[in-house]
Amino acid sequence: MQVALAAAVRTLPRGAGLAYEPKFDGHRLVVVRSETDVTLQARSGRIVTSAFPDLAAAALQLPAGTVLDGEVVVWQAGRTDFALVQRRAAATAARAAVLAQSLPASYAAFDVLELAGLDLRTRPYERRRALLVDLLLPLGPPLQPVPMTTDPELAALWYETLPASGIEGLVVKRLDQGYPAGRRGWQKLRHTDVRDAAVVGHTGTPRRPLALVLVLPVGDETPLVSSPLTAALRAEVAAELAARGASSSPTATITAIGLGEVPFHPLDPPLTAEVRHTSTRHPPPEVLRLRTDL
Repeated sequence: MQVALAAAVRTLPRGAGLAYEPKFDGHRLVVVRSETDVTLQARSGRIVTSAFPDLAAAALQLPAGTVLDGEVVVWQAGRTDFALVQRRAAATAARAAVLAQSLPASYAAFDVLELAGLDLRTRPYERRRALLVDLLLPLGPPLQPVPMTTDPELAALWYETLPASGIEGLVVKRLDQGYPAGRRGWQKLRHTDVRDAAVVGHTGTPRRPLALVLVLPVGDETPLVSSPLTAALRAEVAAELAARGASSSPTATITAIGLGEVPFHPLDPPLTAEVRHTSTRHPPPEVLRLRTDL
C-alpha cells in the first residue's frame, strides 16, 4: 500500500477549501483489517504487526475490509515520545508483548482508504474524513481520528501551542482532494529548523552502516556524507537495508571533506532522513532519525 506524502512549506497555507491536522511525531502505519486478521504496515512496506500487538488487537474491532492510514505514537508524561515509539518498533515479538503493557501505543488515524472492501481513495478528503470519524469515535482509544479544523486561525494557534505535547507541526489537505498515494500531494509545516534530506547511499556495510550519503533540499544537490551514525540509528538503517536486500559491495565513491574519496553503497529509491545542517562550510550534517512518517 503506497502512502500519501507531504511537501514541506515555510508558512501556513491559507485559503478556502483547506483542512488542517496536527502532525504527530511517531511512525507512519497502515492498518489493514482483513476478513480474518490485522496487518500493520510501515511506510517502507515492512510488516510490523508483531511489534504492536496492542494495536493489532484493537484493530480487530474494525469491520473487515478496512484500511486506515495514520501515525503510531507513545504518550509519556503528557506528550508523545518518539524515542519510545522507536523502542516499540524495534522490539522482538516476545519483548513487544511486555512493552505493550508498560508503553502502550496509540494510533492517530488521519485517513480511511478502504471501508467494507470499498476503495475510497478517489473520494474527496472531506467525505473520507466524515467516514473516518464515524468509524472510530464509537471505538475510542487506542484508535482515534486526529483532530481537524478548517479554521486557519485555530490551525495557527495549534501550531504555536501544541509542540509542548510533542506535536511537530501541521499537515494541510484540500477538502476536495482524493488520496494522493505515492505522491507529495499534501503540505506540511513543521515546527523546527531541522530539514528532511534524501538518503541516496550509505558507507560501511549493510549490517553495520557507518554514515549516510545525503542530498539536502537546499543548495546545489551535491551529495554529502553525514557525521557518524549513533548505535540506535545504525540498527534502524540496517533493518531498512535488510528489508531491501541491500548489496554488500560498494559501487560508487564520493569526495568527503577531510576524508577524501569514500566508497559507498547507492540506494535506489532513496530513503528520507531528518538532519540538522547549516551549510557545507560547517561540520557534516547530523542525522537525527529516519523519516518513516510524512
